[in-house]
Amino acid sequence: MASGTLFTYPDNFRAFKALIAAKYSGADVKVSPGFKFGETNKSKSFLEKFPLGKVPAFESASGDCLFESDAIAQYVSNAQLIGANARDAAFVQQWIHFAENEILPASCTWVYPCLGIIQYNKQETEKAKEQIKKALGVLNGYLSKRTFLVGERISLADIAVVCDLLLLYKHVMDPSFRSSFVHVNRWFTTLINQPQFSAVIGSFQMCTKMAEFDSKKYAEMHGQQGGGKKDKKEKPKQEKQAPKKKEKEPEPEEEEEPKPKESKDPFASFPKGTFNMDEFKREYSNKDTLTEALPYFWKNFDKENFSIWYSEYKYNNELSKIFLTANLVGGMFQRLEKLRKNAFASVCLFGEDNNNSISGIWVWRGHDLAFELSPDWQIDYESYNWTKLNPDDEKTKKLVTEYFAWEGDFDGKKFNQGKLFK
Repeated sequence: MASGTLFTYPDNFRAFKALIAAKYSGADVKVSPGFKFGETNKSKSFLEKFPLGKVPAFESASGDCLFESDAIAQYVSNAQLIGANARDAAFVQQWIHFAENEILPASCTWVYPCLGIIQYNKQETEKAKEQIKKALGVLNGYLSKRTFLVGERISLADIAVVCDLLLLYKHVMDPSFRSSFVHVNRWFTTLINQPQFSAVIGSFQMCTKMAEFDSKKYAEMHGQQGGGKKDKKEKPKQEKQAPKKKEKEPEPEEEEEPKPKESKDPFASFPKGTFNMDEFKREYSNKDTLTEALPYFWKNFDKENFSIWYSEYKYNNELSKIFLTANLVGGMFQRLEKLRKNAFASVCLFGEDNNNSISGIWVWRGHDLAFELSPDWQIDYESYNWTKLNPDDEKTKKLVTEYFAWEGDFDGKKFNQGKLFK
């Protein structure tokens, strides 16, 4: 059983990996009480052991010195955490590297400006948001039929990925942003409430409002680092006006207070109708589908101003692994984010690996194909055949029941999993 000292500053999500792993493995890991970031890690004795001066750093009781959080976490883990066999160990490493390469860089780009750590860059932040959506889409599809990432128990993969997601869930992924990733949310919530996690992380509160860049906070955090010639000609009051320095901010007004580009709502001219889409979504999410949500739908559906459509993927013969098919559907949903307010869909995957298909039921405002209302919505829809359904037809009601409830005969197709656009 490993034992030793961990050098880190408080609330370091990277250090949490080793501390949580130690809770599961029983390793005796103590955090150095006298560590001072910026001092201890620059001392000669520290640099002799850890030449990069990075934290977290770990010195074992036997004298092994390790840096890099994932390596330290593995060192203090047991066989169950790192993979009981070669296959499981490979999958554990896959997800650890996935988090470090696909999630963490984008997370830091998005979150760090909100914390005043780095300057805000609008273009890079938007890229980071899209990368997070892509990564979570992959993770969501994978977790749709699993409780944990590898096997039937918590592994180092779960620990590492959760820790790399902490900043996002804490600061920027508000309820609206994370609503598309129901399986990731379920998995994340399950883990952070485990006693081994909460003993290290403490009580965790998910973000309720997406944090934004605060130019004043950034100026205050970095005002004392200007030093030298720049501060020599400035009065103390001007330290808070750092964004006005021409050499640093060529377009300060735009970057200080980034505002989303406003685009015209394609449905703005449509009659509102009597069907309350948001209310139906709440019914569907919170109540029994067959006994409450579906009766609500048919009682309140406004066939004059809304329509029901059946979609069927054209290229089922090209589909391979089920998780890739799920990612295909999830990617489409992500690119239709601005349609979400006026639409609902239940899309089902049928079959198995290398023999599967996609079809679904969609409901939206208006009677024409909604995707043609905006160029932003036209990336995926042509890969499907679309059939407008008659809401008064019993065949339509049967289809809606099966696809909304995810149970039925589906004309002989074997149901695999469902994905919701709501």
